[in-house]
Amino acid sequence: MEREARSVVITGASRGLGLASATCLYKAGWRVIGAMRSPEVGLEGLRAATGAAADDSRLVGVRLDLDDPASIVAAAKAIEEAVGAPDALVHNAGIAAVGCVEEMPFDVCEHLFRTNLFGPVRLTKALLPSMRAAGRGRIVVVSSQGGIRGMPSISAYSASKGALERWAEALAEEVAPFGLGVTILVSGMFDTDILTEQTQHYGDLTGPYATHYAGIERTGRSLMRLANAPERFAAALATVLDERAPFARHTVGLDARLLWLGSRLLPARLLHHLIRLAMRLPRHGALQGRVRVRASHGAIGNSHSEEREQHG
Repeated sequence: MEREARSVVITGASRGLGLASATCLYKAGWRVIGAMRSPEVGLEGLRAATGAAADDSRLVGVRLDLDDPASIVAAAKAIEEAVGAPDALVHNAGIAAVGCVEEMPFDVCEHLFRTNLFGPVRLTKALLPSMRAAGRGRIVVVSSQGGIRGMPSISAYSASKGALERWAEALAEEVAPFGLGVTILVSGMFDTDILTEQTQHYGDLTGPYATHYAGIERTGRSLMRLANAPERFAAALATVLDERAPFARHTVGLDARLLWLGSRLLPARLLHHLIRLAMRLPRHGALQGRVRVRASHGAIGNSHSEEREQHG
């Protein structure tokens, strides 16, 4: 008899790393459940990428909004109705936002945590009873370099990813006796829209942190030339789904690997200095005593601004 295809749930499967991963695993013979906010639209993209027919049972779309607890409950029910206990659950969906701590709206910070941390926790809780009863399954958490170390201008995003990693480590200890495993995939820089139009910018580019944003922007433009194709991430994910260890952590991309090694081998003071240089940030005390004042003059259509620095 033909072996039944293994099933994998991938959140955020309509774009970026999720789309590449769903496509790769479908072509490798998996039954893919793509969890996304707009499955009607997302499935069209998945079918185009995979060549799957509209009635192909190996490609299923499920509506999921990680910021909506009711949506998570409904998605878990739909997943279990479609495949029972999934063989793998990949927490790929996430959002990012740019802004220094002083300028980031607090409701945006809360939204980041609900989507990047609490949403995956809720979905896992809903699916764990069936996976535990089946005595098998792998839970994959997609983290980033911000989860290794807090990064300037994306502190809330970094904090949510760091918390997600700590949660995954604890989860691995809890579920291992039941035959389940957990993997953390730390992603480097990949050429996806989370780096461009998908990320909201809340920083004041003329405010006190203007120098920070300018330096980080220059570094980002330089590094974008080195960004990997999403298909490389998908290939790495396909490999770790076959792991049998109760817990594993892997980096995907040279930049993530170097930062991970640096965080473990270098003194904290030295690592802080290297990140400052890489991000082109002002040195310690460089902006001390300076107040940036911005005043507008003139009528609409004929206005300009003045800036001056006051030194204490």
